[in-house]
Amino acid sequence: MPRFFMGLLFVLTSVWCAQAADLSDQIQKRYDTLQSFRGFFLQKLTNASSHEVQERLGSITFKRPRFIRWETTSPENELLIIGQDTVWEYFPAEETVYRYSVEQVLSSKTMIRFLSGEANLKDDFIVQDLGADGDFRHLKIIPKEPEPNLVEGELWVRPGQDMLEKIKLVDFFGNINELELTGIEIDVPVEDKEFTLVPPKGTDVIEGLVGE
Repeated sequence: MPRFFMGLLFVLTSVWCAQAADLSDQIQKRYDTLQSFRGFFLQKLTNASSHEVQERLGSITFKRPRFIRWETTSPENELLIIGQDTVWEYFPAEETVYRYSVEQVLSSKTMIRFLSGEANLKDDFIVQDLGADGDFRHLKIIPKEPEPNLVEGELWVRPGQDMLEKIKLVDFFGNINELELTGIEIDVPVEDKEFTLVPPKGTDVIEGLVGE
């Protein structure tokens, strides 16, 4: 599986109790009506064997129906674009870009699928409401059909805004992927050209397969 996607595996959820059901409905409604958003992310990837933690910083832009621009700026530049028909995963330092079909990416259970509005909150997860955690509501999620890349997770949602601002995912081996979004701007103007990529001259274009 490409490196970027390994850090992004996620979808949303079904219900366990009434409070979790209500909150899940609110989250689903928020994303169903969302036209666009921009924000910054901090991602922490923890290796269960070595306990090594890798941090990534960058920005994310979404536009309905399912366009995404995910740009990592630290520790090195990487760019993921989901456009109309094509997904690009670009590594400038390596002068390499992977090309996928949108169906290849959005048919898998990934965070990208949720952020693009393709996931349904009630179909794939059991949700437990863990109560308040500071300014957030804290949820635990368990996939109804666990995969090696995702066996459990936790979500933090700010009441009233109903958008995921913190996510923690654990895979079968105990590796942890944590994502925190900040500076979120909702329903802002976004141009379609942000979701296109013309590979620079000399860049190797590789036809990718999700799951490699």
